[in-house]
Amino acid sequence: MQNKVAEQKKVIAFLGGGAMAGAMIHGLLQAGLPIDCLRVAEPGESQRQTLMRQYGIVAVAANPEALQGADVVILAVKPGVVARVLDEISPLLGPEVLVISIAAGITLSALASRLPSGQPLVRVMPNTPALVGAGISALLPAPETTAEKRLLAREIMMAVGLVEEIDNEALMDGITALSGSGPAYVYLMAEALSDGGVACGLPRPLADRLAQRTLLGSAKLMEESGLHPGVLKNQVTSPGGTTIAGLEPLERNGVRGALMAAVMAAWRRSKELSGS
Repeated sequence: MQNKVAEQKKVIAFLGGGAMAGAMIHGLLQAGLPIDCLRVAEPGESQRQTLMRQYGIVAVAANPEALQGADVVILAVKPGVVARVLDEISPLLGPEVLVISIAAGITLSALASRLPSGQPLVRVMPNTPALVGAGISALLPAPETTAEKRLLAREIMMAVGLVEEIDNEALMDGITALSGSGPAYVYLMAEALSDGGVACGLPRPLADRLAQRTLLGSAKLMEESGLHPGVLKNQVTSPGGTTIAGLEPLERNGVRGALMAAVMAAWRRSKELSGS
């Protein structure tokens, strides 16, 4: 079924053309949004050329040029330049333009303070698996944002994966720590599993493929079975077998606690960055 954003031919302007913007552009094109409904403002000449070559979209250097005729503006710049960009574009926004921010750590109140009163606004925390359409995004609308605009934001983010809508901004730091930073933890585990395979005599390419597919398949089984991870772990753990032998050093070396500590450390850092 075609994405509603594509059906309605919403014009979407990205401010910032980095990896996440590229992932969303790719997803929206895959969902059927016409190329002429997408444009991006990106100050880097090389990155503009890459986006135009890769996706065939209009890429310009100036934010005001990208905003012309836009129904949605997606703020995809680095957090440090958000204030400057909002000050530049605020006079150019109409009351019907939806602003979506994917800038990490910038609160709704900080965003709204630099936008016209009542501007439709949604804060989103995506993650990098969006690059392959397998992301998950947390979506937090400003209180004054209408149900119609909330649905529009959801449809846009659904083009690159699943969407969880929340109504409590205090959750955003934990979401950032878990799903935003989480891919790095998984890549570290994949690298370690592959290294373990190499230590057992496996060729590196084979060890890499086995580690990747084991993580992918295990995640898919969790999602599709609906079973708790502990139940699935027990199903593969036979008495006196190889799995329980492997789990014992993981527990002894605190892998479970280390992963929990990683999420909590990232959570504390996110709170520092957002001032919460």
